[in-house]
Amino acid sequence: MKQLNLKKLALLGFFVSLWPCSVKAMDYSPLSFPNSHPKSFLTPTGWGASNGTVFLAAGITSPAPYSNKTDGGIMAGVGIGNPYDSVGLQVGVVNYDLSDWERIGVNLHLHRYLGSGSSIAIGAENLMITGADLTDADESYYVVFSQGLLDKVEVNKETSRTKLHYSIGIGKGRFSEKSPDDVADGKGKDGTWVFGNIAYELFDECNIICEWDGRNLSAALGKTFFISNSVPVAVTVGLADLTDNSGDGVRFIAGISTALWR
Repeated sequence: MKQLNLKKLALLGFFVSLWPCSVKAMDYSPLSFPNSHPKSFLTPTGWGASNGTVFLAAGITSPAPYSNKTDGGIMAGVGIGNPYDSVGLQVGVVNYDLSDWERIGVNLHLHRYLGSGSSIAIGAENLMITGADLTDADESYYVVFSQGLLDKVEVNKETSRTKLHYSIGIGKGRFSEKSPDDVADGKGKDGTWVFGNIAYELFDECNIICEWDGRNLSAALGKTFFISNSVPVAVTVGLADLTDNSGDGVRFIAGISTALWR
């Protein structure tokens, strides 16, 4: 059965998984890269996985929009290429519903590091492999610019990483169109096309995140744990649909991701 939450959950897992590139970036320069903690949840960033990085992510939402049920999704992927010398490509395969394996899609994220803590990316989401008739996860496309501010006041003196990060982008699909349930509920059919996120490091290994996804506002906390020096685990928890612009009420969102690289 089609459900709006399937679209949101696939994206939830996807964007949680983007953060490990910041850890990998530390290999290049001590003062030119964002910190290694989650910076977004439901919106893209200009950074991405590369250099053979393999990542896994999972997420839940409770309740799903216009539902009283909890739902979840998982994603696995790999980052290839080098965004510092040329471009990096992040490829993720998403299972849109944990109750079965009949709805599988692909997300693509091509990114380039621009220097001075900034990066740009173009991407495509929800390119269906199977189950296109079972989900409302419509194809979406976007371009996004991200930057970690390098002002001395905004650099963590202990880690030499930026504390304040922002992204601004434009996209179609989920960024520009509301769900049929929103239309039926009298909330209009158009999103803003423009989306963005901002993240600030409250203390080491923890960011507070606020984002607009083109339809609604969300807020979250993201913290990184290190099992070892090379195995980070990011946990993000927050609240979505904080305004009446879409959805039928505030909902809980949470995700976890990890990454391994050569």
